[in-house]
Amino acid sequence: MTIGALAAALLFGTGAQAQTTPPTGNAAPTSDSAIMVTIFFKHDQSRPLSELNAQLERQGFYKAFPPEGVEVVSWYVMMGVGQVVTLRLPASRLREVNRVIENSAWGAYHTEFYPTYDYKAVGVDKHEKAKQ
Repeated sequence: MTIGALAAALLFGTGAQAQTTPPTGNAAPTSDSAIMVTIFFKHDQSRPLSELNAQLERQGFYKAFPPEGVEVVSWYVMMGVGQVVTLRLPASRLREVNRVIENSAWGAYHTEFYPTYDYKAVGVDKHEKAKQ
């Protein structure tokens, strides 16, 4: 369901155009094939951190995530929430990223996914123009 919502948001919410040729599974992200996704890894606060870390180790989370060739744009700890990671990847690899998370993060984390785009330059420009 999350993937379907993400796909719909990417297609309709950002004005994306359909690609005429799909990128291959290992295609490097380009301006016309890359997407960004922000993932909230929310800690299961009913369990101690040592237990969560042991589960992540058993499930191979840090070995599998992020998959090779997927760019980490940012990776922060948000106190009281967990970890927040933004990835840039070819759209064709979205399913792979989802599967890695399902197989290695579930149980220790509750996950949420959000399509993401870089707005900094636009926001700063609007701020500067508004001050004039």
